[in-house]
Amino acid sequence: MPTHNLSLCTAFVHHQRVAAGTYADVAHNLAQSALAPGSFLVFDDATGSQVDYPWPAGYAPTQPASAEADDEPPAAPSVGRPKLGVVAREVTLLPRHWEWLGQQRGGASAALRRLVDDARTASASRDQIRQAKEASYRFMSAIGGDLPGFEEASRALFAHDAADFSHKIAQWPADVQTYLAWLSRNAFPV
Repeated sequence: MPTHNLSLCTAFVHHQRVAAGTYADVAHNLAQSALAPGSFLVFDDATGSQVDYPWPAGYAPTQPASAEADDEPPAAPSVGRPKLGVVAREVTLLPRHWEWLGQQRGGASAALRRLVDDARTASASRDQIRQAKEASYRFMSAIGGDLPGFEEASRALFAHDAADFSHKIAQWPADVQTYLAWLSRNAFPV
């Protein structure tokens, strides 16, 4: 089954939003416009990162598999648990860590998976706040670095001050404010 990258992005010309949606939709809208390449900025909605257009490898949706691909012999079965999505990677630990892991229920791999899951659960809200701040700052830096109050807004963002942040960006162009408010929706602890 082919995989599709359904990531979303938003394109701006100066400080005005001109397209938003899937990468394919935005590419179609930009191709239909009379905009010269380089006259717009495109941002990934999940990360706030500026993305080059035409899309770099990995951003454009994967095309459906061709009929030729169906004629290829199936791949040899791999070792491990590929149906579960298990990926083998190298981990380097001190001998005392390996000794402790080896004594745990299910062995080292199972113990590491449990430890990672516990850590992910324990820090989920902190991670969400950090990721929202980073996405907001990436976007702000790329599109609003020259806007009035940029430095003050940045300080408010990282100081967890939602009211001051909103106040500092209140005079920014409406489309920039709206997109930034959406990116930063999880950046401030409740």
